[in-house]
Amino acid sequence: MISERIDEITRISPEYRNIILPAPKSVKIELTGNCNFSCTFCARSQKLRDVDTIDRSFFERITKEMMQAGVEELGLFYLGESFMVPWLPEAIKYAKDIGFPYVFLTTNGSLAFPDRTQACMEAGLDSLKFSYNYADAEQLHDIARVKSKYFLAIQNNIKFAHRIREENGYKCGLYASYIEYDGEQGQRMLKAVDEIKDYVDEVYALPLYSHGGYVTEQEKAAGMKPSGGNRGRLLNLVDPLPCWATLTEGHITFDGKLNACCFGHTEDLIMADLNQVGFMEGWNSIEFQALRAAHLKKDVRGTPCENCFRI
Repeated sequence: MISERIDEITRISPEYRNIILPAPKSVKIELTGNCNFSCTFCARSQKLRDVDTIDRSFFERITKEMMQAGVEELGLFYLGESFMVPWLPEAIKYAKDIGFPYVFLTTNGSLAFPDRTQACMEAGLDSLKFSYNYADAEQLHDIARVKSKYFLAIQNNIKFAHRIREENGYKCGLYASYIEYDGEQGQRMLKAVDEIKDYVDEVYALPLYSHGGYVTEQEKAAGMKPSGGNRGRLLNLVDPLPCWATLTEGHITFDGKLNACCFGHTEDLIMADLNQVGFMEGWNSIEFQALRAAHLKKDVRGTPCENCFRI
């Protein structure tokens, strides 16, 4: 189940409690920084960086390096929406062909149309997760700043994905996650989950993250309570420090930068330029070692991570 894989990454095992580390088990690589949503709870909505699509030759080079270094799980997304990339199925097939045992994808679901989803499953996708964060069409419009009609499209795309998998015998896990808001919103969200829970293998809840502190004030103004750091999923929260994102999972932007944060929209969190150095050199760069040392001491004052814990 996807929850077991998440827990394996967020639980920092002894060999990863150091400043110089073996290859991470999991890496997310951003095929595009673009997204057709502009969610208020996501730092992307503040346009903190330029966005574009990854260079295909760089993608092929760095994924081969990561596989050879020992990375086992490859996520073909990071901060953007990968279904906007025409060659997404080809990227999946390339990753599987060079030896990755587990290739996974997270999507907002609005562009996961049946033909595209089937192409991804046919290419060998192991896991497809829908970020299902809206209680109804009106809320989708208000939060994601898109037309309300997308809400029904997302629900239908989840159901189509299940049908495609079952009819064709694809070995692709189907999952959904949602943000557990406070009070009445939480109850509304549970009703929305009821609509799709029979079409996925597992649904799990996440806390409302502050995205490095960049969306904290607008979340509070909306009556929400963001949490500092990234403590994993709600039923198995981990300590906020040291943050697992700096130790157990890699994050690569569309322009080839290795970022220390799973919400890393700003340049101060860039630990290496993988256009200039190899993956493992970047993974254990001097900058990364210094940041990890602060996390392991549980004192991130004066580091790029400081604002994430000011809530």
